[in-house]
This record gives sequence, structure tokens and C-alpha cells, in this order.
Amino acid sequence: MRYAYYPGCSAESSARDQHTSSVAVARFLGIDLVEIPGWSCCGATPAHQTDRILASSLPAANLLLARDMGLDVVVNCAACYNRLKTANHEVQNDPEMRKKVATALGRDYDGSVKVRHIVEVLIEDFGLKNLKTRLQHSLNGLKIASYYGCLLVRPHEVTKFDDPENPQTVDKLVTALGGESLDWPCKVSCCGNSLSLTTRSDMVVEFSDAIIGMAAAAGAECIAVACPLCQVNLDLRQSDIQKKFGRNYKMPVLYITQLIGLCLGLSFADLGLEKLVVSPSAVITAVK
Repeated sequence: MRYAYYPGCSAESSARDQHTSSVAVARFLGIDLVEIPGWSCCGATPAHQTDRILASSLPAANLLLARDMGLDVVVNCAACYNRLKTANHEVQNDPEMRKKVATALGRDYDGSVKVRHIVEVLIEDFGLKNLKTRLQHSLNGLKIASYYGCLLVRPHEVTKFDDPENPQTVDKLVTALGGESLDWPCKVSCCGNSLSLTTRSDMVVEFSDAIIGMAAAAGAECIAVACPLCQVNLDLRQSDIQKKFGRNYKMPVLYITQLIGLCLGLSFADLGLEKLVVSPSAVITAVK
């Protein structure tokens, strides 16, 4: 299995732990992630708030590079996933947008490169049965709330990622690792996303409190995420939640790739566990 790997701008900064854990897990499982040479920013949220043509051209430029490689694209970041999928949707369904993107890039792009999230590859291509045979440890019934956020699943006609209201992809991975996947109502609620980059961080604190509180009420001992924006908000904002609401959740928020890596027996350094704000010690203790 070989893929064109799009790391995204956060891979060496705020989402370094997602990047390192995904690469480590893929390497261990024999999944070849070939970094796209000369990749550039997908535009994320700022681009599509500013200029629709720019918002499609930036990800299309990277998809053209992947097309030259002859490979499907694999991404970690849910925002990157959303923007690359949106670019495909735009050029496939809007002939005028396709022309404008071609003019901007100097090359025509037809939307033909398949964009995959790492969790899709692990389930659909590598397979849960194969994954189970490689596990060295188990989560031993650790109660986990799988949290998808909004960028992976919406809009559904664009991302086509699982069920938009009740996705099960991460839940299936949790179960395969020996964890107890909880049924809870906030798995696709928005955490506030890029509001944390604006003056409305107060809203992010409120959204994060509601999500973590619901996970805790469902009995969660850990939240598993697949989006770096969600991870940062839920992990980093817990001290702000305590200051504002007096609730000290101490809820570990780990990437699903970190949980997989722990069960594969990979080192803490490979998984970037030192970057987590809330201690993952309870999770580490459970893995046996």
C-alpha cells in the first residue's frame, strides 16, 4: 500500500503528535506514505473566507502534484481533508470554477485524485482483521468517546466520510484495540474550530466544555480524535474551562493513531505523547 502523503502545515507545529504517530503507525504496518514533494498550504479556513477561487486553487495545486505521482492522497488533518475534498467537488461539479482554477495554476485539474483520511486507509485498505494480528497490547476495556468534530463529516455530499450524524470509523478502531466505544451525543458537534484563532476564544471554551462534559457524563476515560483542531481545543482548553466554570475534567484527549501506536508497542517518543497537555497516564496504565 503506497500513498501520496500530504502532511499539512500543522504537521511540524500544533499537530506534530498526530503527524509523528500516523507516520510511525504506517511504517510499522508497512503502509508507505510518500510525502508529496513541494507541497504547500491548502488554505484552510482563511482562504475560503476570503476568495473562493483561491480556496479551490491552493488544494488543487497539491492534488496536481499527487496526480503526477500516480497515487491517492492520504491526509491527517481534518481541515486539510475537507479542503482537498472540497476542491475535488468544486472542479468536478462547476465547469467555470474548473476553468478559473486551471487559469490560476496554469494546468487543468479534473478532480480525479482520490483523497483519503488515515483512518479510512486503516479500516478500508489495511483492514481491522490485519490490524488485530499486529497488536501487542490491548486497551483493556478503557471507556473511550470517539469524537469526529465537523470537518470530517460535513458537508456530507463533499466529504462522504461515514455517516454524518453517527459515524463509526474511529469507534471501530477503538473496539479493535480492545477499548469500549461509548455511545454519546456529541461525536460530531463543533468544538469551535478556528474561533480559537480569533477574538472569540470564549466560545471555544464553552463549546469544549459542553463536549468534554458530555463525554464525562457518558463515562469516558479518554476522548479519541482524528482532527488536530479538535485535539488542541479539547486538550488545551481544559485549564480555561476550570477557570471559567470550575470543572476540572483531567480528560486525556488522544489521537486515534496514538492509541493504535500504544497497542502496537511503539515508543512514547514516536507517538508524540509528551506534547499532550492533559496527562495520558491513565490511558498508558490501561494499555497492557
